[in-house]
Amino acid sequence: MSHDTAGTAHQQHHLLAPDHPNLLNAETPGSMELPASIATPGLPGHEHRAPADFEIPPPTEPVGALFTTGFAVAQLALFIALLGPVMVSMAIKVIDVVGTANATSAQGLVLSVGAVAALIANPLFGRLSDRTTSRWGRRRPWMVGGAIGLAAFLLVIATAQNLPTLIVGWFGAQIAANACFSAYLAALADQVPPSQAAKMSALGGVMQNVGVLAALYVAKIFATSMLPLFMVPALIGVAGMVFFAMVLPDKQLHRKPPSEGLKSWVHTFWVSPKAHPDFAWAWASRFLLYLGSFLFTTFRVFWMIDHLGLSGARAAAVVFNGVLIYTLVLVVVGQLAGILSDRLGRRKVFVFGSTALFAIGLALLTQVDSISGFYGVEALLGAAFGIYMGVDLALVLEVLPNPEDSAKDLGVFNIANAAPQSLAPALGAVLIGVGTKNYDLLYVTAGVLTFLGALAIVPIRKVK
Repeated sequence: MSHDTAGTAHQQHHLLAPDHPNLLNAETPGSMELPASIATPGLPGHEHRAPADFEIPPPTEPVGALFTTGFAVAQLALFIALLGPVMVSMAIKVIDVVGTANATSAQGLVLSVGAVAALIANPLFGRLSDRTTSRWGRRRPWMVGGAIGLAAFLLVIATAQNLPTLIVGWFGAQIAANACFSAYLAALADQVPPSQAAKMSALGGVMQNVGVLAALYVAKIFATSMLPLFMVPALIGVAGMVFFAMVLPDKQLHRKPPSEGLKSWVHTFWVSPKAHPDFAWAWASRFLLYLGSFLFTTFRVFWMIDHLGLSGARAAAVVFNGVLIYTLVLVVVGQLAGILSDRLGRRKVFVFGSTALFAIGLALLTQVDSISGFYGVEALLGAAFGIYMGVDLALVLEVLPNPEDSAKDLGVFNIANAAPQSLAPALGAVLIGVGTKNYDLLYVTAGVLTFLGALAIVPIRKVK
């Protein structure tokens, strides 16, 4: 989504599907492990000040239990709908359409095209949402319409009989999902005050990761029947987003912002680093963190087979257990970090520390030679990313350039989630090829890049 999911957020986790041991699939334990199309949810901070003539002012009143519940339900539901295909369902469908021999390359093509769609759609639909004057509000039409569109394209995928139809279906699904998700994230920026920013960001991380596991289980239940395999998650996604739309106090924009012509639409995909350095540093930090993480997750199964000597099926089981450990630790630590950050009014120390800790975890993989050691590193990475999930977007959205364009700017920020997914496979292949299956070089490089992401937080000045 921007969200291949956002793109959830870390990166895609490639694993061997238990029911199809010869096929590599994408799995996603956390926001750090979200497909590139998924953007993690974020909340604005007190540094934003709307222009005097901006008719929808920044939020100041705390949101209540109904809003919080709707937000959580929608996050969970949408991730179930979108991540099921990314992790398992699409792999099963691709095998059904092209056969096992061609499945890996075909799935790579389908998901890559979807990533491009997500990259473009998130900022584009974010801008459209910012400028919407519907009597239903700025966000509701895109949230509900996008969720329904996603369900429609998942139906196309479920009934597809050839590869081109799968490509078109997934491309459309990503467009629709990002139309929904960009408005959904901006609704949080519209509604949640700084005092609740980290708490809500952490709750979003929890729901993302619970959604990952739920998507896996739903896919397993319906693995032998294509229509419910795709449509049950799709209907869950629609229901969750409709519920949130019903409880969302989405204000109507009565005056459409003036059009600036083609130049303004080109700028949809650009925020000047010179004019907004804090946003640029936050973007760079996220990009480096996700690139380091993708270098790990993209080649993790191969590392288990080559370095730990596991079979494909055993590697799949170990990865799933690792994801479960990662998620459980993340859920607990993330909530605590969000609450503590809000109480202390501090963001940078949490984001720097968590990113640096994640870098250490990646480097420690060079010392792992057992399954238990791998589980230990997954727990460490889960704790690190839990802290990151609980605080980072509360920081990022304190430095959004313009409160009038919050959805568009979130879409630009999501490019930092999506671009590493395209770069990591090529860079990782080069690193592993230096010598003979040089996974140590891969993990050291991933750790160094991630630590540079931690250092990128230091120059940010507007946030404590």
